[in-house]
Amino acid sequence: MSPKRNLVLTSAEGQTGHLIAELLLTDDRFSSKFNSLTLLTLNPEHEFCKELGQYDKCTVVPALFGEKEKMVKAFKDVNADTVMLIPPSVTNKLEVTREMLEATKEADVGNVVLLSSAGGDLAERGKQDRLREFIDIEAEVLKSKGLEETKTGNSPCVIRAGFYAENLLLYNKQAKDKGKLPLPMGPSHKFAPVALGDIALLAAHILTGTGPHGLDNKHRGQLITMTGPMLASGDELATAASQGLGANMAYESIDEAEAKKLLDAQAEINEAEKEYLLEYYQLVREGKTNYISTHAFHDITGQHPTEVPDFFKNYAEEFKPKKRKTSK
Repeated sequence: MSPKRNLVLTSAEGQTGHLIAELLLTDDRFSSKFNSLTLLTLNPEHEFCKELGQYDKCTVVPALFGEKEKMVKAFKDVNADTVMLIPPSVTNKLEVTREMLEATKEADVGNVVLLSSAGGDLAERGKQDRLREFIDIEAEVLKSKGLEETKTGNSPCVIRAGFYAENLLLYNKQAKDKGKLPLPMGPSHKFAPVALGDIALLAAHILTGTGPHGLDNKHRGQLITMTGPMLASGDELATAASQGLGANMAYESIDEAEAKKLLDAQAEINEAEKEYLLEYYQLVREGKTNYISTHAFHDITGQHPTEVPDFFKNYAEEFKPKKRKTSK
């Protein structure tokens, strides 16, 4: 019988970290395979962290930038063997993530699963730096393989997640008020939004899998690009939304200035996230997201990723247009 994991997950204050941690803690397929889950967070007072900290197996630990030794101690205190490294949504993402990785090395944690971004490899320096920095982070993680002074890097896995379909919730006001999805995608190029729940499911399988060298041999050393199963233009995305919602939705093509204005009106996302989204839409307009990548998801989870109409169906309350009053 394989030994149970002692897991560490960073950036628990974010949507991604929260959903992965929640799945690990509440789904018997995964919760039975680990002894402890330590959540490193830049914001321990966040509601997500308070919620997750109530579970018996879960401990929330502050991870302030510049306090690497506290992170090292947290890893060692729980005898951590596996780290899920999720870069935080901050302006100094690379520096903070590098420090988290250094703590992982000093604590001699063998297994590292990095959540990266699909499209980063196609981004241009000086133009799409928020995307490109994920490639720099990948390099930091992968170059630790083979270092004699630490086990870190012996069993790595990199997940490049595509554009989260949940980002479309940022436009739910326009969807409800006007029945429109205003996106700066251009008229013809496409992308394949992926449901955040699918990324969480993929990560949970990898984090709890075991093999003779750490992670399960099916996952160890893998570079996994994960998108949704449907390649859609703006009009096709609106058609899928109409199918899922049972109401007419239309795509509205907007320019980058208008897109920035809409994002600026969203108080819940910071500047780093806004810059990332705008850069991803640039990739769409440049034709660099015209692909689907789902085979790894099928192989690892044995399931089919969420279809776009089903995503909108799941979030019907947030998207469905308001009924218009008819004049007598």
